Amino acid sequence: MIGMIILQAAAGAALGKIGAAFGAAIAAIAAAFGIGKIGQSTQESIARQPESAGNLRTGMIIAAGMIEGAALFAIIVCVLTMVL
Repeated sequence: MIGMIILQAAAGAALGKIGAAFGAAIAAIAAAFGIGKIGQSTQESIARQPESAGNLRTGMIIAAGMIEGAALFAIIVCVLTMVL
């Protein structure tokens, strides 16, 4: 009886680590997709109005940095979930 409880607790811990790893992977993929979309939109906008390239690049870099920060935070939370 006690052995079954220990096995169920161990299986739950392993499932939590798998979920954390899956969450980290999703966060990284979502960040890559978001930054790709920002780059694509910026390039299309620069092609339409080349004179506004400086402002568009600045906005793109700020938005990409915010996405990177959110993704890094999500990945750190997932890694801490796996470790702790």
